Amino acid sequence: MGIKDMHRRSRLRKPTWIIILVSLVCVFLVVAYIYPPQDPTACYILSSSSCQTISRWRSRSPPEREPSEEETAARVVIENLLNTPSIETKNPKIAFMFLSPGSLAFERLWDKFFQGHEGKFSIHIHASKAKPVHYSRYFQNREIHSDKVDWGKISMIDAEKRLLANALKDPDNRHFVLLSDSCVPLRSFEFVYSYLMYTDLSFIDSFEDPGPHGSGRYSEHMLPEIEKKHFRKGAQWFTMKRQHAIIVMADSLYYKKFRDYCKPGMDGRNCYADEHYLPTFFHMFDPSGIANWSVTHVDWSERKWHPKSYGLKGLSLQLIKNLTSITESVHETSNAKRVTTITPCMWNGVNRPCYLFARKFLPETLDKMIDLFPSYTTI
Repeated sequence: MGIKDMHRRSRLRKPTWIIILVSLVCVFLVVAYIYPPQDPTACYILSSSSCQTISRWRSRSPPEREPSEEETAARVVIENLLNTPSIETKNPKIAFMFLSPGSLAFERLWDKFFQGHEGKFSIHIHASKAKPVHYSRYFQNREIHSDKVDWGKISMIDAEKRLLANALKDPDNRHFVLLSDSCVPLRSFEFVYSYLMYTDLSFIDSFEDPGPHGSGRYSEHMLPEIEKKHFRKGAQWFTMKRQHAIIVMADSLYYKKFRDYCKPGMDGRNCYADEHYLPTFFHMFDPSGIANWSVTHVDWSERKWHPKSYGLKGLSLQLIKNLTSITESVHETSNAKRVTTITPCMWNGVNRPCYLFARKFLPETLDKMIDLFPSYTTI
């Protein structure tokens, strides 16, 4: 064989070996993508840049669906409101919003709570059945236009929105607290004011419950705007900053989904909008802006349709101390596994007591609560 023939064969071999080498590299990368290296040393074999590239490939989300015009408009409004800086006022106040059938059983206790703090709070009452009789000057003429409220129905959300709308009229109201007629204060006004006003969080309860009383209530009619993976559950009793209150008032698209498809007895399931609308809404749009627990303590340990009630029997200073000493939020799923999640209550990066208020206290406890008030609010 001549020298020319050898050079010709050498030139023919080069492309073949290049093709084989490239093919082997491709196969290797495909295998690494499907079966990513678990050992860090394997990444050095591949090279760190190769591992990073594979990681980026695997983490890529599928292409997003095209949102509707209504959904696009809703997102634009919400995102703009979230990015709008808060306007400072000279006299920031907390709006206390009472959702009650009529008269407030603990009005005299709340009167003691508010005394000496005039100008730092406003009161708004939604009385759905009867005009309240008042004992405190702070509560007189504080009723808003009210309507009938049915437990577990969208009318509960409507009442909350009515309260927010009225409280938002006052530009000095910077934080908004929803309370029931059976709620009592666990702390002094000064403690509550500092706790709520000096943090940028809204205390809205929100957690994932894969059980029948959580995601089991989800309806696919909520698609495409609300996916099941975003569906959340939480306590009704919230506190929220002004920015979030405005967003709730601005929303109609997601509210309508819960109005139309989260109802008791719908499609063989009982869905309660007051337990799911706000937890889901804020989980979707501002999950880092909410605490994921409520500052109102409610005891569901009896596992009934309604929480445990606190009567005169068993009411003591020690009980109140026990409630105010809780520093962890507890959530339990409703499926057969009953998974319990315990999370520290973090306030500005510090583990603090979780609860400022509590329910469900019976009217018979009023006088004793008034007697105990000076003792437990100085704890």
